[in-house]
Amino acid sequence: MRAVMALSGGMDSTGLLMRLLADGYKVSCISYEYGQKHNIELERAKANIAYLASKGFEVEHRIADLSSAMGLFHSALTSDEIDVPEGHYEEEAMKATVVPNRNAIFASIVYGYALSIAIKEDCEVEIALGVHSGDHAIYPDCRPEFYDAIGNAFAIGNWDSERVSFNLPYIDGDKESILRDALNACEKLDLEFDTVFANTNTSYNPDELGRSSGTSGADVERILAFHAIGRKDPVEYVTSWEEVLKGALKAQLRHNVMKENGTERAFTGEYDKHFEEGTYLCADCDLPLFTSDMKFDSGCGWPAFNTEIPEAEIERIIDNSHGMKRVEVRCSGCNSHLGHVFDERQGERYCINSICLEFKEE
Repeated sequence: MRAVMALSGGMDSTGLLMRLLADGYKVSCISYEYGQKHNIELERAKANIAYLASKGFEVEHRIADLSSAMGLFHSALTSDEIDVPEGHYEEEAMKATVVPNRNAIFASIVYGYALSIAIKEDCEVEIALGVHSGDHAIYPDCRPEFYDAIGNAFAIGNWDSERVSFNLPYIDGDKESILRDALNACEKLDLEFDTVFANTNTSYNPDELGRSSGTSGADVERILAFHAIGRKDPVEYVTSWEEVLKGALKAQLRHNVMKENGTERAFTGEYDKHFEEGTYLCADCDLPLFTSDMKFDSGCGWPAFNTEIPEAEIERIIDNSHGMKRVEVRCSGCNSHLGHVFDERQGERYCINSICLEFKEE
């Protein structure tokens, strides 16, 4: 069996390479230099190819330089003028990490190389890609519909296209399922899982030593995936595993509460029993919402405030969920869910999730 794949040097494509080898494929890999800030991923890809060779697995590896062409594109991943955003992958700010038409360009090159191999070696070739769409709402070029359409276009525009097909085993999966698959593949191949994944990079903003930040959306997703399978990520971070895991779990909770109308568990929030002097800001857009003299200990398990900063203009929406009629409050600056406001005998009580707040000390 013959396969050509895009090997970014990240965990998804690396996991796919392990799977293909475990399934008995002869594999050719193409990596891309496109001016990415995180091009340490290319060195990691080379390291894994060398590791595989040391274990008796010969994998063809080529690097295509697209930096002059893709340097024309607007993206936080390729432009020094745009900072890589931090937080959960599905936040609106993460759209800054989209590189216009990237997957179409990469797939086009892989398709051309797969056709070339099919003709030269007189065989059928699968194009294997590690894309997954499960939790990538911001990446439309990771969806099944995209690959159905682009595969059809490639087939129409090429001779011998019947010899080439797409293999997208993770398209309906996520990073957790990819890691579990890779664990099985490494065991079958007698490879060290930690060595393989130490030789990867997922961070969009590693430091000058190539250490992952732990704060980009891609980092957060990766950290949560390793946590889900009960393993410590073997890649090096700028701080300890315990710290980056804590940050990733916080980013996940913040997204769940502020963007999906979730609620943090009572008595667990950072600001429930917090009474220092200062201002409480929206954690998403930094809009000042409350001051410390508005805060009181209600005993409800969440931060409570008796009024708001007038300029905050917090929005109120009737909430009939969970069989109750309540008044939801949302940030007027970014429309993020904050909590609820209740009419009580002593006046109003703003019941706010701690995770929705950041505190600025006076």
